[in-house]
Amino acid sequence: MPTVDDLLAELDALNDPKVLAINARHGDDHGVNLSKLRAIGKRLKAQPDLARELWATDDTAARLLAILVSRPSNYSAAELDAMLREARTPKVRDWLLANLVKKGRYAEELRVAWFDDPDPTIAGAGWHLTSVRVAKGGEGLDLSGLLDTIEADMKDAPSDLQWPMNETLAQIGINNPDLRSRAIAIGEKLEVLKDYPTPPNCTSPYAPIWIGEMVRRAAE
Repeated sequence: MPTVDDLLAELDALNDPKVLAINARHGDDHGVNLSKLRAIGKRLKAQPDLARELWATDDTAARLLAILVSRPSNYSAAELDAMLREARTPKVRDWLLANLVKKGRYAEELRVAWFDDPDPTIAGAGWHLTSVRVAKGGEGLDLSGLLDTIEADMKDAPSDLQWPMNETLAQIGINNPDLRSRAIAIGEKLEVLKDYPTPPNCTSPYAPIWIGEMVRRAAE
């Protein structure tokens, strides 16, 4: 059974300066190819104790591996909250949300706890979980109230918060015909991500275009 030191050495051997340079553009600080990282996780399988040791190293690649060898049931809501606050890089936060929070039983509890957090990165996680709920129907959410907040705050929000607020705006417009016109109007008024460079064959994150394209596809 490999130790944490063994795994850190293995990850260090996989460090690629070219990968690091690409990741650095997105705020990440590791140079390990993610396919190779996933292969290590698949080899190790679920090991919650090892995962906690890897997380404690504060090394980004090791923390990504820790998430891969974890299961949502391994952690309490308080532990997941602490892990999000400790996460230093976007990829670790994204994987934490995708693999452990959204798939676990504390997703709604943490969504509510994070939604109004003074730290925009933490609040952004709450808004991301909100967008997921909206995409699934949004039952029990005050969608009009969410639009009020988006209209008032999204334009000047930091990037970590603005992106998931915009995602929520788009999901409200896509999934709620009665609020679609208002969602599009808010997007047109704020112009958030209007000029975001979008590769060919990809949908713009600008909410009015995003909403229109998703509605069009659903009607086909």
